[in-house]
Amino acid sequence: MRKVLPARLTGRPVVPVVRLSGVIGAVTPLRPGLTLSGLARTLDRAFAVRNAAAVALMINSPGGSPVQSRQIYLRIRQLAAEKKLPVLVFVEDVAASGGYMIACAGDEIYVDPSSILGSIGVVGGSFGLEGLIKKIGVERRLYTSGEHKATLDPFLPENPDDVARLKAIQREIHDIFIGLVKDARGARLKGRDDYLFTGEYWAGGRAVELGLADAVGDLRATLRARFGEDVQTPLIAASGGLLSGLLGRRGAGTSGLGLGGEPIADQLISALETRAVWGRFGF
Repeated sequence: MRKVLPARLTGRPVVPVVRLSGVIGAVTPLRPGLTLSGLARTLDRAFAVRNAAAVALMINSPGGSPVQSRQIYLRIRQLAAEKKLPVLVFVEDVAASGGYMIACAGDEIYVDPSSILGSIGVVGGSFGLEGLIKKIGVERRLYTSGEHKATLDPFLPENPDDVARLKAIQREIHDIFIGLVKDARGARLKGRDDYLFTGEYWAGGRAVELGLADAVGDLRATLRARFGEDVQTPLIAASGGLLSGLLGRRGAGTSGLGLGGEPIADQLISALETRAVWGRFGF
Protein backbone atom coordinates (compact mmCIF):
# COMPACT_ATOMS: atom_id res chain seq x y z
CA MET A 1 0.00 0.00 0.00
CA ARG A 2 2.90 2.40 0.66
CA LYS A 3 3.75 2.20 -3.04
CA VAL A 4 0.18 3.07 -4.09
CA LEU A 5 -0.88 5.74 -1.60
CA PRO A 6 0.37 9.34 -1.83
CA ALA A 7 3.42 10.01 0.30
CA ARG A 8 1.47 12.39 2.55
CA LEU A 9 -0.75 9.47 3.63
CA THR A 10 2.06 7.03 4.35
CA GLY A 11 4.35 9.17 6.44
CA ARG A 12 7.15 9.01 3.87
CA PRO A 13 9.24 12.21 3.74
CA VAL A 14 8.47 14.53 0.84
CA VAL A 15 10.75 17.14 -0.72
CA PRO A 16 9.11 18.91 -3.69
CA VAL A 17 11.54 19.91 -6.43
CA VAL A 18 11.36 23.04 -8.60
CA ARG A 19 13.64 23.34 -11.63
CA LEU A 20 14.74 26.88 -12.54
CA SER A 21 16.50 26.78 -15.89
CA GLY A 22 17.29 29.46 -18.46
CA VAL A 23 18.03 33.14 -18.84
CA ILE A 24 16.30 35.38 -16.30
CA GLY A 25 13.88 38.02 -17.57
CA ALA A 26 11.79 38.49 -20.70
CA VAL A 27 13.67 37.31 -23.78
CA THR A 28 10.79 38.14 -26.13
CA PRO A 29 7.09 38.73 -25.29
CA LEU A 30 6.05 35.21 -26.32
CA ARG A 31 9.22 33.44 -25.19
CA PRO A 32 9.88 34.66 -21.66
CA GLY A 33 12.78 33.55 -19.55
CA LEU A 34 12.57 33.07 -15.79
CA THR A 35 10.35 35.76 -14.26
CA LEU A 36 8.51 36.05 -10.97
CA SER A 37 5.14 36.22 -12.73
CA GLY A 38 5.94 32.99 -14.56
CA LEU A 39 7.21 31.19 -11.45
CA ALA A 40 4.93 32.49 -8.68
CA ARG A 41 2.30 29.76 -8.95
CA THR A 42 4.89 27.01 -9.25
CA LEU A 43 6.70 28.21 -6.13
CA ASP A 44 3.41 28.55 -4.24
CA ARG A 45 2.51 24.96 -5.15
CA ALA A 46 5.90 23.64 -4.07
CA PHE A 47 5.76 25.28 -0.65
CA ALA A 48 2.13 24.18 -0.21
CA VAL A 49 2.89 20.45 -0.51
CA ARG A 50 1.53 18.78 2.61
CA ASN A 51 4.06 17.35 5.06
CA ALA A 52 6.99 18.64 3.04
CA ALA A 53 10.29 18.34 4.90
CA ALA A 54 12.02 20.90 2.67
CA VAL A 55 11.87 22.41 -0.80
CA ALA A 56 14.62 21.69 -3.33
CA LEU A 57 15.56 24.02 -6.18
CA MET A 58 17.55 22.82 -9.18
CA ILE A 59 19.19 25.87 -10.77
CA ASN A 60 20.77 26.15 -14.18
CA SER A 61 20.96 29.81 -15.19
CA PRO A 62 23.64 32.19 -16.49
CA GLY A 63 21.74 35.20 -15.17
CA GLY A 64 19.82 38.01 -16.78
CA SER A 65 17.56 40.67 -15.29
CA PRO A 66 18.75 41.84 -11.84
CA VAL A 67 15.21 42.91 -10.97
CA GLN A 68 13.61 39.54 -11.77
CA SER A 69 16.50 37.72 -10.06
CA ARG A 70 15.97 39.64 -6.83
CA GLN A 71 12.18 39.31 -6.95
CA ILE A 72 12.42 35.55 -7.39
CA TYR A 73 14.96 35.41 -4.53
CA LEU A 74 12.64 37.42 -2.27
CA ARG A 75 9.59 35.30 -3.06
CA ILE A 76 11.46 32.10 -2.22
CA ARG A 77 12.67 33.52 1.09
CA GLN A 78 9.19 34.82 1.94
CA LEU A 79 7.60 31.43 1.31
CA ALA A 80 10.35 29.66 3.25
CA ALA A 81 9.69 31.91 6.24
CA GLU A 82 5.90 31.55 6.01
CA LYS A 83 5.98 27.76 5.73
CA LYS A 84 9.02 27.32 7.99
CA LEU A 85 10.70 25.07 5.43
CA PRO A 86 14.40 24.85 4.62
CA VAL A 87 15.39 25.49 1.00
CA LEU A 88 18.08 23.29 -0.54
CA VAL A 89 19.63 24.48 -3.81
CA PHE A 90 21.33 22.15 -6.30
CA VAL A 91 23.35 23.84 -9.03
CA GLU A 92 23.56 22.10 -12.38
CA ASP A 93 25.80 23.63 -15.08
CA VAL A 94 25.66 27.27 -14.05
CA ALA A 95 24.42 29.54 -11.28
CA ALA A 96 26.08 32.78 -12.32
CA SER A 97 25.18 36.44 -11.98
CA GLY A 98 21.39 36.55 -11.44
CA GLY A 99 21.39 32.75 -11.36
CA TYR A 100 23.67 32.87 -8.34
CA MET A 101 21.49 35.57 -6.78
CA ILE A 102 18.56 33.14 -6.91
CA ALA A 103 20.76 30.34 -5.57
CA CYS A 104 21.41 32.50 -2.50
CA ALA A 105 17.75 31.93 -1.56
CA GLY A 106 18.83 28.47 -0.46
CA ASP A 107 19.70 27.73 3.14
CA GLU A 108 22.27 25.37 1.66
CA ILE A 109 23.81 25.29 -1.82
CA TYR A 110 25.11 22.06 -3.35
CA VAL A 111 27.15 21.89 -6.54
CA ASP A 112 28.73 19.51 -8.99
CA PRO A 113 32.54 19.78 -9.14
CA SER A 114 32.15 21.15 -12.69
CA SER A 115 29.37 23.61 -11.91
CA ILE A 116 30.08 27.30 -12.53
CA LEU A 117 29.20 29.76 -9.76
CA GLY A 118 29.71 33.44 -9.09
CA SER A 119 29.92 36.31 -11.58
CA ILE A 120 28.74 38.67 -8.87
CA GLY A 121 28.69 41.82 -10.95
CA VAL A 122 26.68 43.84 -13.46
CA VAL A 123 27.17 43.90 -17.22
CA GLY A 124 25.63 45.91 -20.02
CA GLY A 125 26.62 46.38 -23.62
CA SER A 126 25.70 47.95 -26.91
CA PHE A 127 27.13 48.59 -30.37
CA GLY A 128 28.56 51.68 -31.97
CA LEU A 129 26.98 51.94 -35.43
CA GLU A 130 27.71 55.57 -36.22
CA GLY A 131 30.48 54.70 -38.70
CA LEU A 132 28.36 52.04 -40.38
CA ILE A 133 25.42 54.31 -41.19
CA LYS A 134 27.79 56.93 -42.57
CA LYS A 135 29.43 54.31 -44.76
CA ILE A 136 26.13 53.15 -46.26
CA GLY A 137 24.80 56.68 -46.64
CA VAL A 138 22.16 56.73 -43.90
CA GLU A 139 21.44 59.98 -42.06
CA ARG A 140 20.37 59.69 -38.42
CA ARG A 141 17.43 61.95 -37.47
CA LEU A 142 16.46 61.88 -33.80
CA TYR A 143 14.07 64.25 -32.01
CA THR A 144 13.83 64.29 -28.21
CA SER A 145 12.48 66.35 -25.35
CA GLY A 146 14.80 65.90 -22.41
CA GLU A 147 18.54 66.38 -22.25
CA HIS A 148 19.37 62.73 -21.64
CA LYS A 149 16.55 61.02 -23.54
CA ALA A 150 18.91 59.72 -26.22
CA THR A 151 21.54 58.42 -23.82
CA LEU A 152 23.88 55.85 -25.39
CA ASP A 153 22.09 55.83 -28.73
CA PRO A 154 24.16 53.35 -30.82
CA PHE A 155 23.83 55.53 -33.92
CA LEU A 156 25.38 58.58 -32.23
CA PRO A 157 28.96 59.17 -31.03
CA GLU A 158 29.61 57.84 -27.53
CA ASN A 159 29.25 60.54 -24.88
CA PRO A 160 31.60 60.15 -21.87
CA ASP A 161 28.99 61.72 -19.58
CA ASP A 162 26.43 59.12 -20.65
CA VAL A 163 28.92 56.33 -19.95
CA ALA A 164 29.66 57.78 -16.50
CA ARG A 165 25.95 57.87 -15.64
CA LEU A 166 25.49 54.27 -16.79
CA LYS A 167 28.43 53.06 -14.73
CA ALA A 168 27.07 54.88 -11.66
CA ILE A 169 23.80 52.98 -12.01
CA GLN A 170 25.70 49.72 -12.47
CA ARG A 171 27.62 50.39 -9.24
CA GLU A 172 24.33 50.88 -7.38
CA ILE A 173 22.97 47.58 -8.67
CA HIS A 174 26.29 45.86 -7.92
CA ASP A 175 26.17 47.10 -4.32
CA ILE A 176 22.65 45.68 -3.95
CA PHE A 177 23.87 42.33 -5.29
CA ILE A 178 26.87 42.29 -2.93
CA GLY A 179 24.66 43.12 0.05
CA LEU A 180 22.27 40.30 -0.82
CA VAL A 181 25.10 37.75 -1.07
CA LYS A 182 26.60 38.89 2.23
CA ASP A 183 23.23 38.70 3.98
CA ALA A 184 22.54 35.23 2.56
CA ARG A 185 25.95 33.64 3.02
CA GLY A 186 27.17 35.56 6.06
CA ALA A 187 30.19 34.14 7.84
CA ARG A 188 30.44 31.29 5.34
CA LEU A 189 32.12 33.62 2.83
CA LYS A 190 35.89 33.04 2.91
CA GLY A 191 37.30 35.48 0.38
CA ARG A 192 38.04 39.20 0.32
CA ASP A 193 35.48 41.55 -1.22
CA ASP A 194 37.93 42.59 -3.92
CA TYR A 195 38.17 38.94 -4.98
CA LEU A 196 34.63 37.63 -4.52
CA PHE A 197 32.75 40.54 -6.01
CA THR A 198 34.72 41.41 -9.15
CA GLY A 199 32.45 39.45 -11.50
CA GLU A 200 34.81 36.47 -11.54
CA TYR A 201 33.36 32.96 -11.45
CA TRP A 202 34.64 29.59 -10.24
CA ALA A 203 34.11 25.85 -10.60
CA GLY A 204 32.12 24.04 -7.93
CA GLY A 205 34.94 22.87 -5.67
CA ARG A 206 36.55 26.30 -5.51
CA ALA A 207 33.14 27.89 -4.91
CA VAL A 208 32.75 25.66 -1.84
CA GLU A 209 36.20 26.73 -0.59
CA LEU A 210 35.18 30.38 -0.96
CA GLY A 211 31.90 29.85 0.88
CA LEU A 212 29.76 30.61 -2.16
CA ALA A 213 28.39 27.06 -1.85
CA ASP A 214 28.22 24.58 1.00
CA ALA A 215 29.18 21.21 -0.43
CA VAL A 216 29.59 19.04 -3.50
CA GLY A 217 26.54 16.83 -3.88
CA ASP A 218 23.72 15.79 -6.20
CA LEU A 219 20.02 16.03 -5.41
CA ARG A 220 19.19 12.32 -5.12
CA ALA A 221 22.10 11.30 -2.92
CA THR A 222 21.90 14.40 -0.72
CA LEU A 223 18.17 14.13 -0.07
CA ARG A 224 18.40 10.39 0.65
CA ALA A 225 21.22 10.97 3.11
CA ARG A 226 19.26 13.77 4.77
CA PHE A 227 15.70 12.39 4.78
CA GLY A 228 16.05 8.64 4.24
CA GLU A 229 16.07 6.19 1.37
CA ASP A 230 12.31 6.42 0.84
CA VAL A 231 12.18 10.21 0.43
CA GLN A 232 9.80 11.30 -2.31
CA THR A 233 10.87 14.12 -4.66
CA PRO A 234 7.90 15.18 -6.82
CA LEU A 235 8.77 17.65 -9.55
CA ILE A 236 6.56 20.73 -9.38
CA ALA A 237 6.32 21.90 -12.98
CA ALA A 238 4.63 24.98 -14.41
CA SER A 239 1.37 24.30 -16.24
CA GLY A 240 1.22 25.28 -19.91
CA GLY A 241 -2.21 26.92 -19.78
CA LEU A 242 -4.79 27.54 -22.51
CA LEU A 243 -3.14 30.62 -24.03
CA SER A 244 0.21 28.95 -24.69
CA GLY A 245 -1.56 25.99 -26.29
CA LEU A 246 -3.56 28.22 -28.61
CA LEU A 247 -0.49 30.21 -29.57
CA GLY A 248 1.43 27.03 -30.29
CA ARG A 249 -1.31 25.72 -32.60
CA ARG A 250 -1.62 29.04 -34.39
CA GLY A 251 2.12 29.27 -34.95
CA ALA A 252 2.32 25.86 -36.60
CA GLY A 253 0.29 26.96 -39.61
CA THR A 254 1.24 30.62 -39.98
CA SER A 255 3.53 31.54 -42.85
CA GLY A 256 6.65 33.43 -41.82
CA LEU A 257 6.03 32.80 -38.13
CA GLY A 258 7.72 30.43 -35.75
CA LEU A 259 6.56 28.84 -32.51
CA GLY A 260 3.76 30.72 -30.82
CA GLY A 261 3.21 32.90 -33.89
CA GLU A 262 6.41 34.81 -33.19
CA PRO A 263 8.30 36.09 -36.27
CA ILE A 264 11.22 33.85 -37.19
CA ALA A 265 13.58 36.85 -37.23
CA ASP A 266 12.63 37.68 -33.63
CA GLN A 267 13.20 34.07 -32.61
CA LEU A 268 16.62 34.15 -34.23
CA ILE A 269 17.60 37.34 -32.39
CA SER A 270 16.29 35.87 -29.15
CA ALA A 271 18.30 32.69 -29.70
CA LEU A 272 21.48 34.66 -30.42
CA GLU A 273 21.05 36.82 -27.32
CA THR A 274 20.41 33.77 -25.17
CA ARG A 275 23.40 31.98 -26.70
CA ALA A 276 25.59 35.00 -25.92
CA VAL A 277 24.59 34.99 -22.25
CA TRP A 278 25.31 31.27 -21.86
CA GLY A 279 28.51 31.66 -23.89
CA ARG A 280 30.07 33.95 -21.31
CA PHE A 281 30.47 30.88 -19.10
CA GLY A 282 31.57 28.41 -21.77
CA PHE A 283 28.17 26.77 -22.32
